[in-house]
Formats: sequence, C-alpha cells, structure tokens
Amino acid sequence: MRNPQRKEETRRRMLEAAGRNFRSHGYAGIGVDGIAKAAGATSGAFYAHFGSKDGAFSAALDVGLDEVIEAIPKFQQEFEAEWVQAFVDYYLGKEHRKDLAGGCAMTTLSPEIARAETGVRAAYEVKMSKIFKLIADGLAGGTAEEREARAWAFISTLIGGLTLSRAVRSAELVEGIACGVGEAAVKIAGRGRGSG
Repeated sequence: MRNPQRKEETRRRMLEAAGRNFRSHGYAGIGVDGIAKAAGATSGAFYAHFGSKDGAFSAALDVGLDEVIEAIPKFQQEFEAEWVQAFVDYYLGKEHRKDLAGGCAMTTLSPEIARAETGVRAAYEVKMSKIFKLIADGLAGGTAEEREARAWAFISTLIGGLTLSRAVRSAELVEGIACGVGEAAVKIAGRGRGSG
C-alpha cells in the first residue's frame, strides 16, 4: 500500500473501529482480528499501523480523551454560565447513555486503565489532568484549589452515574439515577464562570 492517503484512511478506519470496540466490549472483549474486520482491513495492516493490540488501545484512548478535551471548551463557549447544566444534561442524557460505542471514553475506558501498563496509565493521567483543568477553569467561585477539587468531584460523579445508569435494566431506575446524579453533579460544580 504505497498511496499515503489510502494508508492514512486505513489507519483512521482501524482507529475508529478500535475505539468503538474497546468502548463497547472492553479491552479483553475484542481481538485484533475483530478490530481489523470491523475496519474492513487485514490483521497484517493492523499490526503495520499499531504494532500490537496495546498500541491500538493507547491510540484509541488518546483519541477518546481528546474528544472530551475539545468538547468542554465548546460547551463553555456555547452555554457560558449555564455550561455545567448543559454538560450534565448531555452526559447523562438518554442518547449518550445508549451510545456505548460512541460515548465518552472517560466512562468506558477508565476501568481498563487500572490494568494497563505504566506508560498507558501515565498518558491517561496527563489527558485527565487537562480535562479537570478545563473544567476547573470554567467554574465560578472559590479559590483555584477549591475549583479543582470541585472539578474532580463533578466529573467523577458523572462517570459513576453514567456507569450505573448503563448497568441497570429498569427504565425507571435508569431515569432515577440520571436525575439524582445530575442534580448532585450540578450542586458540586456550582455555576459556570461568567455567572453573577
């Protein structure tokens, strides 16, 4: 495959397939052959691009966390002082709850990190620190240290709430979790910067 554009397109498809499958099935739930097949590529092409399943997981994790890093400022710019509520509504909303494959990598991939190698954990920590800084910088009131503590509590509450809401079967219970956790997350965070 000498065409650079074709090579890049194959990599993009495999990276997207890896991300969707790792989010849906977990690291152990999908193999190299399954990811390659989902991307319409060969296992040989997979190894040529990523070297290993770990390499694909690391790349998919980077892309997934970068999505969050890009999304938070967009919520802050679009909704200004109301961005916290808007983000909670999206994060715990029905559409996001049901979209395991395309949903937030923080929720789906964080449990995998505890079993990952040191390099992957270090890269995860760097990205998560960026996410929490973006959240903290977008909160109103208190010292920088207090806003950072609220940011950690805020996103941890949302990740836990989304995980629980996806784990139960009763529609009534799902809505109860989403509602209760959403209210708690907003109280923890307070209003976004720009509020009076």
